[in-house]
Amino acid sequence: MSDHVVLHVKGRVLVGPEDVRDELWVVDGRITYDRPAGADDVRTVRGWALPGLVDAHCHVGLDQHGPVDAATSEKQALADRDAGTLLIRDAGSPSDTRWIDDRDDLPKIIRAGRHIARTRRYIRNYAHEIEPDELVAYVGQEARRGDGWVKLVGDWIDRGAGDLTACWPRAEVEAAIAEAHRLGARVTAHCFAEDSLRDLVEAGIDCIEHATGLTEDTIPLFAERGVAIVPTLVNIATFPKLAAGGDERFPRWSAHMRRLHERRYDTVRSAYDAGIPVFVGTDAGGSLAHGLVAAEVAELVKAGIPPVEALAATTWAARAWLGRPALDEGAPADLVVYDDDPRADVRALAGPRRVVVNGRVIA
Repeated sequence: MSDHVVLHVKGRVLVGPEDVRDELWVVDGRITYDRPAGADDVRTVRGWALPGLVDAHCHVGLDQHGPVDAATSEKQALADRDAGTLLIRDAGSPSDTRWIDDRDDLPKIIRAGRHIARTRRYIRNYAHEIEPDELVAYVGQEARRGDGWVKLVGDWIDRGAGDLTACWPRAEVEAAIAEAHRLGARVTAHCFAEDSLRDLVEAGIDCIEHATGLTEDTIPLFAERGVAIVPTLVNIATFPKLAAGGDERFPRWSAHMRRLHERRYDTVRSAYDAGIPVFVGTDAGGSLAHGLVAAEVAELVKAGIPPVEALAATTWAARAWLGRPALDEGAPADLVVYDDDPRADVRALAGPRRVVVNGRVIA
C-alpha cells in the first residue's frame, strides 16, 4: 500500500439520489468504502461527489466538416472530461477513436459506429450513405464495429418534398433492427420530425435522439415500449438559426423546424410525465462545442424535469441504462467533486472542483 497514493473523498458522496455517504476511498484506481489499512500516502479531496457525468449523445472525432485527426479528437475528449463528462455514448463518428481506450486520463467511450443514412440525406462526410436494400448489411457491420449500439438517421430534409421526411421503409427498418438485436446491439436513430417515429418504435428501436417530433399520439407508444429519448436541447436551440437559413429555398421545412423548436420544452416534459426514460446528451462534435453537459442538464430542468431527475439523467440512471457502474464498490474511480449540492441547484455542475479519472485527480 505504501507504494500507492490513496485518495480519500470526504464530505457528501452521492452514491444515489438518496444514498449519501460521508466518504469513499480510492485504492489502485478503484472505489472502496472500507478504510484501507496501512495507507501512508493519502490525498484528501472534500466536497459533494457524483459519479462521472454521462453525455449520451456526443461525437468525438467529428466536426462540422466530417472526420478529424487524433489531435483534434483528443482536444474534444479533454473538453468533455474537464467539464466532468467521464462516460460518453458516441452517437456516430467516421473516425477511429479506439486509441482513446488506451488512455487512462480520458473519458470512457461507448461507440455506435458510423451513422447510417439514406443517399444524399444527411450531412456530407458523416455517414454511410446507402439505399434501403443495403440497410441490414450495414447495420450488421456497424453492430460488429461498435460497442453495443448502432445509429440510424431516421429522418432528414427531402429536397423534393421541401420538408423533413422519413428515410427508411418499415420492412427494412424491422429487418435491420432485428439484425442488430441478434448481434447484441441496441439501435438508436436521429429523428427531428413526427413521421418516422411510429415505424421505428413498432419495429423495436431502443432509443430516439432529439425526439422533437413526439406528439400525444406517439408518446404513449414510447412509454409502453420503454423507448428512451435523448433530447439534446442545447442543439435544438439552434433550430431558429437553421430555419432562417432555409426560408428562401425550403419554407415548409423552415416553418416546421420553428414549430418543433417552439414546443421543445412541452415535448420533453410530456415525455417525462408519461414515464419515457430521458437522458442527457449534448450533440457535441458537429457544430456544437464539447463540454456542454451542465448546460444540457439545466435545459432539462427548464423543460420541467425535477432537478434530481435531471441529475440522474446524467449520472446514476444514465450509467445504469448504458450498463456501466457508478460509485459502486470496486468500480473504476471516475467521479466529479463540487463545492455545492447539485441536487439543490444543478447549476453547480458547471463548476467542478475536482475531476477524478481512474482514481487520478486530473483537473
